[in-house]
Formats: sequence, C-alpha cells, structure tokens
Amino acid sequence: MGALCGYPREYAEGGKVPLKENVNDIRIHRLKYIQTGRAGFLGRIVNYFSFTFHVLLHLPEIAGYRAVVVYSNPPILPWIASWAKSLFGTKLVFVSYDLYPEVATVTNTLREGSMICKLMNHINKCVFRRADRVVALSSEQRDCILRTRNAADELVTVIPNWYRDEGELRDREENRFRELTAGRFVVSYFGNMGTMQDMDTILGAIRALRGEKDVFFLFAGHGNKMETLREIVAREGIENVRIFSFLHGQDFQDALAVSDCALVSLEKGATGLCVPSKTYSYMMQGIPLLAVMDECDIVRDIQSGAGLWVRNGESQRLAEAIRLLRDNPEKARDMRRKCRELYLQKYTTEICTGKYVSLFRQLLHPETGEENRV
Repeated sequence: MGALCGYPREYAEGGKVPLKENVNDIRIHRLKYIQTGRAGFLGRIVNYFSFTFHVLLHLPEIAGYRAVVVYSNPPILPWIASWAKSLFGTKLVFVSYDLYPEVATVTNTLREGSMICKLMNHINKCVFRRADRVVALSSEQRDCILRTRNAADELVTVIPNWYRDEGELRDREENRFRELTAGRFVVSYFGNMGTMQDMDTILGAIRALRGEKDVFFLFAGHGNKMETLREIVAREGIENVRIFSFLHGQDFQDALAVSDCALVSLEKGATGLCVPSKTYSYMMQGIPLLAVMDECDIVRDIQSGAGLWVRNGESQRLAEAIRLLRDNPEKARDMRRKCRELYLQKYTTEICTGKYVSLFRQLLHPETGEENRV
C-alpha cells in the first residue's frame, strides 16, 4: 500500500517532513511543487497544475498497484488516475470531495462555457467513464452525481468523512484558550472560510451579538474569506471575535474543548457540491451544531436533536439560536449528548474506514478474500 501526495506547507506542524517514509508498512511519497497563496483564483490554478504535473511525472509508480484512490481536489488530478486505468489496468476509485466545475460556476468564480469549464467537463467524462467505484461524501452529493454525471447507480456509494475519537475532553483549565474564553459562551468556526462557505450570514449574527460580551466567537482556519472577515472585524471594532490561522494537534483539541457550539456553513446552492467535513470533529466532541445551509444530511442530523439550523441570509435567526443555547444549558446538554451519540453511530474512524475496506473487498477478488495491494 502506498500514498503519493503533496509536500505539506500550510499544514505542517513544524520541523522538516521527509519526502519519503514508511509508516505502518505504507510507503508515502511526498512531492514538492509550486505552492502560492490560496486566496486568489490565479494562485489556486498555479497550485493545481503544478501538483498535477508532478504527479504525472511519477505516473509509473502507480503501475504496480491493483487499485488507485484519487480525490477530486485538485480538480484536474483525477485525469491522471484515469490514464493509469487506461495504461496499467488499475482499478479506479474516485472520491468526490467537491464537484467541479459546478463549485466554481455556482460561486461565479468561473463562467459556464469558459475554457476551464470545458476542460473540467472533459475530465469528468474521462473519469466517470473509467471509474470502477465512485464515493460521495453525502446522500445529496450522490444524488447530484447521478443527476449530472454519466455514472451507474450501483457504482456510486456514500461514505462520509470521519474523525478520530479523542473522547469528550472538556478541560478548560489546562487550555491555551482559557483566559481568552473564561466566563463566556464560545461559538466556534474551524476550517475552510472559502468560496463555498457562507460567511456573510455568520458576520450578520456577529454584528447582532457584538454588544453581548458574554458571547465570544472563535475562528481558526484558512480560505479566501478569512482575511476579509479579519479586516471587517478590525475596521468595525468588534471585540468579541478572535481569528487564528489553521490549528493543529493539541491546539485544535484545546479549541474544541472550549467550544459551546460550532458553526458549519455552505453558500446557497452549494449543497451536494461539497460537504463541511469539520462537522465530524465537532460531533466527536459533543458540540452542538449551528448550520447555515440548505437542507442536507447534516441538517437531518441536526433535526434529530444535534443542534439548530437556519437558512442562508437568516442572520437574526442565527443570533437568536446562539442566545437560545447560551440561555438554556440543559437544552445544550441534550444536544451535546445527541451529537456524541450520532458520532458513535455513524462517523467514527472504524465505521467509515470499514466501509472502504468493504468496497475494496467487493472490487478486488471478493471470492478469495485475499489481501490485495491497493
């Protein structure tokens, strides 16, 4: 088993990361490539093509494998995996994180009919024609794939992302955020603040609650909307907000531990095109969810008692939902229990990776049950 991936820059936790290493009998090969800032469209395009080109140079490495798993990001990368299928007869499993070019067109980043959209549509045809299995992260994403791609129903399966179980760690004493959040109701947002996230509705709720000093907003992550949010908070003098860069390891666990509720959001019309996977880290920790998005699997979890849901643009309702959780600790405790319960039922590492194991057993000589090189 092996992994061909990019060399980490933004997510490295300090220290030098080896280009090649063997971890638990998995051969890992990290490729260095041009990595520019991700805030601008041009920078992302440079990153996409640079990484994909370096993967292409190492295409022969794939020849020795029975199957290859390729992710949808960057969106031109699956093209290379489809060539491996044609050249080497490798089984191809495509995992859909984001659906392109729809992600770009729904946010007006690209114009429908543009050359890049045409290229992405061509790549989609190649990939879905050759894919042996397609993995969607949610049921609405599966529906979107079946509606817009030439994919057979029986080949598309739903396997959500997961988060390793760290247990419910609620220690606010030995915590880097203790002084910052002491005595306050903490509303957290971690992860991507990019094109597909509805930050405007969240910002409206922040403005509505700026005078309520016992409510504190804690942000950490990356994305082209993060700096805009930082600038607005500074310009308007909003004091109950702090924005950090991407958090790793214990810092992220500390941030989860002080969170009383957590925001997840998608722009209107984005449901099915992508899934906010930080959701599962919140549920692991038993943190009530506040969702800003169209109806989807996450909203259905929320409607079973795991949090509260508002639609895009409903900033006042979002502010009211935050007040409701702040002022009703018993209700919040019930939601925490439900979040943790749903996590243990659906989103643990063992459950979700087990679905991948089953997928590969079905794909690679299921009659023998032999271990296969993937």
